[in-house]
Amino acid sequence: MKKYTRQRLILDLIDEYQIHTQEELSEYLEKNGVKATQATISRDIKELRITKVQTPEGDYHYAIIETVHDSLNERLDKIFRSAVLSIKRNEDMVIVKTISHTATVCGMAITNAKLKNISGILTGNDTIYIAVEDKDGLDELVADIKSIIR
Repeated sequence: MKKYTRQRLILDLIDEYQIHTQEELSEYLEKNGVKATQATISRDIKELRITKVQTPEGDYHYAIIETVHDSLNERLDKIFRSAVLSIKRNEDMVIVKTISHTATVCGMAITNAKLKNISGILTGNDTIYIAVEDKDGLDELVADIKSIIR
């Protein structure tokens, strides 16, 4: 797994769960199919500038400094803007074509945008298939995805 993908997963896990130790973070990573050494996790925490904060109960858990999260989203959006070739819809879904080997990263940019009406995203090598919850909202979703490029 690429470093960026692992670090993106770490940020997502820390955002979703109250993780208290590197060992606990390692267990969550393994549940998501990522094996990482303690040294790697420690470096990731340092690079991502993740810190520990105290809960009202007096415990400490990892927390994301928002500037890091925003910085990663900005990088994803920049890649998205430069890699997307077309955004189209058919009767059932939105189809995004990208330059080779960038569909997964571009799919992450779409996921991070937290757009409405997306029920699932499937990425290939150069294509992203986006299933929608409501077909009546396809045109609006295409417009929302195009707004990431602007």
